[in-house]
Amino acid sequence: MSHRFTRPLLVALFVLIFTGFSQAEEKAKLKALLITGGCCHDYPNQIKIITQGLSQRVSIDWDVELAGNDRTVKVPIYKNHDWIKPYDLVVHNECYGHVDDVAFVEGIVNAHTENKIPAIFIHCSMHSYRNADTDEWRKLIGMTSRSHESHHPLDVITLESDHPIMQGFPQNWKVERGELYKIEKTWDNTTPLAKAYGVDTKKDHTVIWTNEYKGTKTFSTTLGHHNETMNNDEWLSLVARGVLWTVDGLNEDGSTKPGFEGTGKAEIDLSKPNPDKDKAPTPAK
Repeated sequence: MSHRFTRPLLVALFVLIFTGFSQAEEKAKLKALLITGGCCHDYPNQIKIITQGLSQRVSIDWDVELAGNDRTVKVPIYKNHDWIKPYDLVVHNECYGHVDDVAFVEGIVNAHTENKIPAIFIHCSMHSYRNADTDEWRKLIGMTSRSHESHHPLDVITLESDHPIMQGFPQNWKVERGELYKIEKTWDNTTPLAKAYGVDTKKDHTVIWTNEYKGTKTFSTTLGHHNETMNNDEWLSLVARGVLWTVDGLNEDGSTKPGFEGTGKAEIDLSKPNPDKDKAPTPAK
C-alpha cells in the first residue's frame, strides 16, 4: 500500500484515539445528588455554592432535588425505591424537622446502607426528621442534635490535625456569624474533627466529623447557616476533602487522588442572577 494512503489513515486514527481520550477525561469522575430545601436558609444560592464550589475541587456531575420550604415536606425522590442507585454519593442539605414518618425516614437510611452509597450532611440536615420516633437517621449521621444556640461568632478548633480531611484547614477558624448546633450524643464509630465553644450552653460542641454506619461512610458539618460561611475556600475545600474521603479519593496528606481533580478554584458570585432563584434546577431522575 502506498504511504500517501496510510499516512492520512494514521492521522485519522490518531485523531479518533485522541478524541476518545479527551472525552473520557472530560467525563466527571463522580455522579452526585444534592438533596436540598426546607425552612430557614437560602437554598437556591446554596445550591449554587455547593455544586459550583465542590465541582471546582472534585470531579462531580450533579443532579439536584430542590423540594418545598415547609418543614413537613417529604422529599419526592425518596419515594422512588431505587432513587439512590445512579449516584456515587448524596449530599444532604435539607431542613425537614417536622417529618415524623418512621418508615419514610428509615427508608432513606436503608437506601444508603444497603447500597453502600456515602453521604455528606450539612447544617440543618442534622435537625431533619428529629420528630420521627427512630434513631436511624442520627446513627447514619453519627451525632444527635435537635436544637441550636443563638447566633454568635464561632471559634472553630481543629481536633485531629493529622486527619486527611483536616489537612489545610486552619487550627483555629473564626466564623463571624455562626449558628452552633447543640450536640446531644455522639454515636459509635464517629470521629470528631473540630469543635466550637457554645456561649449559651457553656460547653464545646462538635462541628465537623466522620462516621461509618453499617459499612457506609459519612462526613458531616453543622457549619453552614449563612451563605458567607459556605462561600469561601476554607469551607468548600473542607467539604471537598470530606467528599473525597467518603469515596476513597483522598490521599493521607489531604491531596486529591489522580482522576478526582475538579475544574479549578474560582470565585462564586452570588450577586449575579441565579437561574435557580425562580425555578427548581434540573431535577434528579
